[in-house]
Amino acid sequence: MGTIVTRTRGDGKPSYLCQIARKSDGKTVRENRTFRDHKAAKAWLRQREAELDNPKAFKAATQEVKTLGDAIGRYLEEYGGEIGKTKAACLAAIQRHSIAGMSCADIGSDDIVSFARTIHTVTGLANPGPSTINNYLSHLASIFAIAKKAWAYPLDPEAMSDATFVLRKQRAIAKSDKRERRPTLDELDRLLAFFQERLERAPHSAPMVEIVLFAAFSTRRMEEITRIRWADFEATTANHAGRVMVRDMKNPGAKRGNDVWCELPPEAEAIVLRMKPATGVGEYIFPYTTDAIGAAFTRACKLLEIQDLHFHDLRHEGVSRLFEAGWNIPHVALVSGHRSWASLQRYAQLRQRDDKFAGWKWRPAL
Repeated sequence: MGTIVTRTRGDGKPSYLCQIARKSDGKTVRENRTFRDHKAAKAWLRQREAELDNPKAFKAATQEVKTLGDAIGRYLEEYGGEIGKTKAACLAAIQRHSIAGMSCADIGSDDIVSFARTIHTVTGLANPGPSTINNYLSHLASIFAIAKKAWAYPLDPEAMSDATFVLRKQRAIAKSDKRERRPTLDELDRLLAFFQERLERAPHSAPMVEIVLFAAFSTRRMEEITRIRWADFEATTANHAGRVMVRDMKNPGAKRGNDVWCELPPEAEAIVLRMKPATGVGEYIFPYTTDAIGAAFTRACKLLEIQDLHFHDLRHEGVSRLFEAGWNIPHVALVSGHRSWASLQRYAQLRQRDDKFAGWKWRPAL
């Protein structure tokens, strides 16, 4: 039988050490795993003990074989700089799941299906929806796609394909719904007034008015905003409109080295020029962290009782506004950085046929 030992962490909060010792045919399996949640610890202990009753799982635990956890670790080591934080976090969560301790050669579609149905034990989500589970499987599929070819780890891509087929048929996984949330002018007015008052009270805080306006008019993602250097900015000339080099732009195929010149609408360029006195000769136009920006935006929405508005919705707003103002697809793509209409279309929620921000008091001007 396994045991759970309660320990006290450095911050005074408890942690729970699960210990398993199992013998069979003269061989012994000893496993330890620590959790911060007692329910998660109990769930893992029950699940892992049940798995070790399976001869395949017991064999994998007693032999020096490559496990799924090994494959994930190698993937993160070799490709960690090319993937986003979300994917890295999902893979780290999978490493905490019992499937990570299984031999690559022994993982079948049934194991992946079981993983999908029990992923909640390590994600911290009580009831992850079909789209969330689908995201985890999509990230895991990246490992299955290259492990055998790149490292001779015997992960079977067909097992992943079969599991995905079954889970989709059972509606246990699904693509995320198309998000259509856009801020209203009233919501933006309230947010910007809130941030303006906050800046007057705390002059050294992040200039959220400029950051929010830049996000809405430039269509840039939060992480991209914090990475833009002054050296990456070119003001309007006779040959081209104002533009910025967006480095390592998000792309399913390759992130690192995917540097793209993106045009700045006049309002976005005006904000960049307004930032110059504030940042002086610093390296970055917006020298702030995504954590600080995200927390400030979320906190403001909560205090103002603005429901279900995400910072990323400003990108949706920016792309949709350009279409509503009469910009064509290639021109909008020059701003947003999209390479295909299929991906750009997701962001275009047209609601009117004119410029939503015409005459708006917060609209920047060159």
